Amino acid sequence: MYALVDVNSFYASCEQVFRPDLWGKPVVVLSNNDGCIIAANAEAKALDLPMWKPLFQNADLIKKHQVTVFSSNYPLYGDMSQRVMETLSTLTPALEVYSIDEAFLEVPETEKDLQVYGQQLRKRVHQWTGLPVGVGIAPTKALTKVASRMAKQHRDRSRNVFVIADEATRVACLKELPVENVWGIGRKISQRLHARGIHTAWEFTQLPDVWVRKELSVVGLRLKRELEGIPQLDLEISPPAKQMIGTAKSFGHNLEDKGLIQEALAWYVAEVAMKLRRQQRVAGKLTVFLETNRFRPEDPQYTNQVVLKLPVPTDDTPELSHYAKEGLERIFRPGYRYKKVGVWLSGLVRPTAVQQHLFDPDPQPRRSQLMQVMDELNQKYGKATLRTASAGFRREEWKLRQEQLSPRYTTCFDEILQVG
Repeated sequence: MYALVDVNSFYASCEQVFRPDLWGKPVVVLSNNDGCIIAANAEAKALDLPMWKPLFQNADLIKKHQVTVFSSNYPLYGDMSQRVMETLSTLTPALEVYSIDEAFLEVPETEKDLQVYGQQLRKRVHQWTGLPVGVGIAPTKALTKVASRMAKQHRDRSRNVFVIADEATRVACLKELPVENVWGIGRKISQRLHARGIHTAWEFTQLPDVWVRKELSVVGLRLKRELEGIPQLDLEISPPAKQMIGTAKSFGHNLEDKGLIQEALAWYVAEVAMKLRRQQRVAGKLTVFLETNRFRPEDPQYTNQVVLKLPVPTDDTPELSHYAKEGLERIFRPGYRYKKVGVWLSGLVRPTAVQQHLFDPDPQPRRSQLMQVMDELNQKYGKATLRTASAGFRREEWKLRQEQLSPRYTTCFDEILQVG
């Protein structure tokens, strides 16, 4: 048996852990630059606040219902996620971190009462982190997704734990579940299934294997068998290495100064280079893109990107910053007010698989030690404590707008919670 543990309203719940006065009250979390609502707790969802719409369009509803608003605090959310995963690992022989707020678990064979085990998971996570979770337990990963949804839909009856352990329960759940809500079935596939008269997950499992294999490929066939209770997907204990690493953030306000944009780009390069080194990979290609604010049609619009093939794959921050600056020089056009710059690293390989350049002086051993020291200092004393000069000292002039940002309670000594 497998279990899926899902933190309820994760971003909002992380904020409420350190603001217990907000439990039972509507809370929402905003996107980068405080643009729109991207997360809400159950109380806020009950108000039908439109998601993904500009914040000012929700201002009247927020004021009317006294909704508490937070800017995105990703250092806090990332650390709380890690704490949840470490807590879950104490109650299972195998764990797959599926997303920032979800994990698949292997249920120990010694656990005979699955409801009790699910409640034990909930109790320990809440006791150790303060976060509320829901648990779905079933014989396959796809069915745990179904069970997790049922735990939310029937919260009063399930007490946030739902178990699919027999055929009657499996059939009843699949008959209740719309096919478009099945894990792995997107909008286009659901439209094709609707055209064939398939509207529930149960009806999907009644399709002939030959048709599913032909129309939805082997992936669709595996999903069908998972829903039938036949395991097809193992836990991914060690997640596969990423094929691309990147970041892109909007500026706090539109920029025309190329120097400020270069500093922001160097800052982002340092972020992705550190992630690259953590994954023990080097990058062979670097992509830089630049765009104006498409939500201001009255302004001249411009978007462009450039892909640079590096002479030798590298994870060196100064070297990557050099090529990123070169890319920006190629695509920057004066006279525009830019809203976003981003960088992506691709062509990722292990350092041992790198084909060296004939004329490369090969400074890698010495520079690798420098990057290791930089990462250790930044890990110990805080992000960007040590950085390249190209990242500059004018971050306040271009950084994200985060007017409702909560403290980084768990990752910054200067912002640790004070009681008394």
